[in-house]
Amino acid sequence: MVSRAQRTPFVSWWWTVDRLLLAAVLIVMLAGVVLSLAASPPVAARLGLDAFYFVNRHVMYILPAIAVMIATSFLSPRQIRRLSLAVFVGSIILLVATLFFGAEIKGARRWIVILGVNIQPSEFLKPAFVILTSWLFAESARKPDVPANTFALMLLLGVLTLLVLQPDFGQAMLVALVWGALFFMAGMRLIWVAGLLGAAAVGLLGAYATIPHVARRIKRFLDPASGDTFQVDMAIDSFMRGGWFGRGPGEGTVKRVLPDSHADFVFAVGAEEFGIVLCLIIVALFAFIVIRALTNAMRNEDAFARFATAGLAMLFGMQSAINMAVNLALIPAKGMTLPFISYGGSSMISLAFGTGMLLALTRERPKAELVGEGLILAPGRA
Repeated sequence: MVSRAQRTPFVSWWWTVDRLLLAAVLIVMLAGVVLSLAASPPVAARLGLDAFYFVNRHVMYILPAIAVMIATSFLSPRQIRRLSLAVFVGSIILLVATLFFGAEIKGARRWIVILGVNIQPSEFLKPAFVILTSWLFAESARKPDVPANTFALMLLLGVLTLLVLQPDFGQAMLVALVWGALFFMAGMRLIWVAGLLGAAAVGLLGAYATIPHVARRIKRFLDPASGDTFQVDMAIDSFMRGGWFGRGPGEGTVKRVLPDSHADFVFAVGAEEFGIVLCLIIVALFAFIVIRALTNAMRNEDAFARFATAGLAMLFGMQSAINMAVNLALIPAKGMTLPFISYGGSSMISLAFGTGMLLALTRERPKAELVGEGLILAPGRA
């Protein structure tokens, strides 16, 4: 038992961090290991690798991810802003480099190799972008004469341009949705709503008209007979075959035929082997994390912490919802991972970074500390 009487950084962290939120995230990580054991061996066998190749790498990614999450949760709001700015600048540089030097996979350049390690810069860009956008919206609320909203819009357009050039429309859509939600929280006017919706519609039509693989995915979603829907059909069948309680560990068949069963379609594998009950538990865990974070955001007196907490929670929740919706054929296919469950090193570490900042921002802090951070004005200050 950790005593409050001890005066150490760890004790201070333990009694101020949201332990229920931390526990929920760790349980999701554990579920990811279990589903990796279920989904990845057939994929490794098809590639001629050791049966537990992806499982071992999944665990290897989780260990530094937990370290990143815990270390980040110790940071103050000011340190979070500074670190996010550095991560954002680094991610932008790597995104630009990826366009020229990244490997082309299925017509897109999203990965770059640095010192033998594959990195997807857009994954690290997302949480840093949310923090910087929240910072700008908070400054706009605190100092109306500062054109922070204009800077936030310019930041969004720059990020979307780089993502579309890859192209990565899934990440672009996710970033735009979170930005729009934060802008709504900041009190945007109706004319902005109309303008943003119009811009989104024009962008979607432009992508449909000029980018073949986007058009194919939308056509297949609207009319399954117009193209190959094998992966989505198999994912849907897995839910029906699994029923409420599943066919049992190792008894699934979808993982033997889906090329991305350990990544994009791990949710479907879980449904077939462990049943819809497990899927509902996973959904409940994701919902708990998001709702808990949003509740903490509502109670926060500081505008920056409120925006940043809500933004990180929505980023986590929307990414989860997009992946599960693809598995259920509710939206066109996207290359979006299921947080902490799908295989992927860049995704795992970046999610840990974002979750660590979420834990840091929701910690209970004395008002004197917040005044020192400049987050709450001291008595007598205008």
